[in-house]
Amino acid sequence: MTAPDLPAPPEMSPSDEALMLAYAGGDPRAFATLYERHERAVYRFILRRVGSLSGSGVADELHQETWFSVARQAPRYQPTARFTTWLYTIARSRVIDHLRRLQTSGGPLRSLDAEPADADGELPALAAGLQADSAQEPLQQLQTREQARAFLAAVDRLPSEQREAFLLQAEAGLSVEDIASATGVGAETAKSRLRYARTKLRQALAAWL
Repeated sequence: MTAPDLPAPPEMSPSDEALMLAYAGGDPRAFATLYERHERAVYRFILRRVGSLSGSGVADELHQETWFSVARQAPRYQPTARFTTWLYTIARSRVIDHLRRLQTSGGPLRSLDAEPADADGELPALAAGLQADSAQEPLQQLQTREQARAFLAAVDRLPSEQREAFLLQAEAGLSVEDIASATGVGAETAKSRLRYARTKLRQALAAWL
């Protein structure tokens, strides 16, 4: 009696690090997969960091520059850290370069009076970041577009370093240690920035609701 045929085990998706090494080795499909996995979150991170600069296409340009940098640096890539830590370090560098150019030229760095970017598709990731250690989980009450936009406006009003740490956790899923590595600070500093950001966001939401 022959044993019944067993279904083949499902194939494991390659890790980001394996894909980046494959792309460095000449496989363009690996880059396409990485882009598909991360491009939306990277774009939202950049958009929230540079603010609402209507009609300028700044976020689009920096997003494109980030992925060009990924492609250019592929031959030198070494998986010494998580791919996402490396990726968001590049995205952060593009944002910082842009903000420095604006400061040098005297252009507007941010406009807190401008309406926040479109909330569609953005709130779930940011909500998860705020709910991470919340007993009340106030974002479950954000059921209208107006409430969502109020939350995104509160994110935009955070001090730059706190907003950056919060976005790196909420959008990129980075750990405290990864955030510290990406931003060049100690783990305790990264943890403090996250704690202050969450506290301020909850206070803003409690007042609004």
